[in-house]
Amino acid sequence: MRTAQRTVLPILLAGQAMASLDANVVTVVLPSIQRAYGADGATVQLIATGYGLTLGVLIVTGARLGDMIGHRRAFLSGVALFTAASALCGLAPSVAVLVAARVAQAVAGALLIPQVFSLIQLRFAGRARERAVGLYSMVLGLCVAVGQLFGGLLAGADLPGLGWRAVFLINLPIGLFVFASGRRTLPADEGDRSVRLDPAGVALLTAAMLALTVPLMLGRQYGWPAWTWPALLTGAGLLVAFARHESGAAAPLLDLRLVLRAGIVPGLVNCCLVAAAYAGLIFSLTLHLQGELGVGPLGAGLAFLPYAVGFGGTSLLAHRLPGRHLPAVGTAVFAAAVALLAAGGGWLGAWSAPVLLVASAGHAAGYTPLIARLTRRVGPEGASALTALNSTGPMLAQVTAVAVFGGLYLSGGLVWAEIAIVATLAVGVRCCLPYPD
Repeated sequence: MRTAQRTVLPILLAGQAMASLDANVVTVVLPSIQRAYGADGATVQLIATGYGLTLGVLIVTGARLGDMIGHRRAFLSGVALFTAASALCGLAPSVAVLVAARVAQAVAGALLIPQVFSLIQLRFAGRARERAVGLYSMVLGLCVAVGQLFGGLLAGADLPGLGWRAVFLINLPIGLFVFASGRRTLPADEGDRSVRLDPAGVALLTAAMLALTVPLMLGRQYGWPAWTWPALLTGAGLLVAFARHESGAAAPLLDLRLVLRAGIVPGLVNCCLVAAAYAGLIFSLTLHLQGELGVGPLGAGLAFLPYAVGFGGTSLLAHRLPGRHLPAVGTAVFAAAVALLAAGGGWLGAWSAPVLLVASAGHAAGYTPLIARLTRRVGPEGASALTALNSTGPMLAQVTAVAVFGGLYLSGGLVWAEIAIVATLAVGVRCCLPYPD
């Protein structure tokens, strides 16, 4: 198992980091892309949102494909396609090619990302699994916290005269290394030939995710036009139809019976609430720093470094931290730190750094051990179902949070957005309580 940690886990996490960073690093170079192509605002928005939209729609299907063809094969295929799509992004001769390549990146990410958590759950056990989950959680958090900073540094370095294209082309050496190392060290996995894809389930879930994510991603920017509300209602209805279809399907795309039997729904709800709180906090503080305080993108990224440090360090140590109710306590600490920011007017200047450090430590203590406990409950047979739910749910929660908390920030200011985040985390504390060690 220790050998697996030294060889397999770094490869999986490198692939996860490559795909996760791409959702965030592009934001800081969008103005440069717009100038380079003379693109309009709607096209630039599509470059930014097309990746997350496609990823959210397809990630459950990607998890199921891993069961069918084998997680190793799915992971390596995703890495190869992601690397090729990244090269096309970096060399794109037109904005239309860039948009198409971004969608191809997301398709590859939807195949790659679910396999990471599935392979951790299937190939690790006991304390080794808890440590692996901690490292996995750390990578997820760091990719969001330092994404803009990393993008700004890459674009600012202008490696060798590439400008914004370096944000995409940096994936080439990383992807090639991950692919070559993965082929050599990842254990063989032939998949389950009895597993089928369930086309009706794919169609229902795809339609539901599109109906939900498109208005959430675009609604705030365009003033919530009339079509957004029927789309959201349609998406919710389609999700209900999907759940009903899956409960009676002979080969369900997402076997909800496994997770319902394990009683993990409250824990997954907390994962979604914490993800929403995190996304809302980062988004509203970024708007405040850049809009109200006049801080540039690079400075805003540096302001969140304490969050990255606290989250990363606590995630690494989470499996050693004592406490039967650590997820609930961690979520409560996260809420208390955000409440302190709100009490101080939303942003505490120099004192914001230690408060963000505490918030991130609470975030990691609330999320990382909870995921480890949920993986123990579902067992290997529920690995793909848990992976799909823990990828799709928090992703949809983050998109919703940007729309809701961003709207609160724009209408009522930073303090009101932070108060709503505290209320969200308070609900999450209650959801953690059924999961003591």
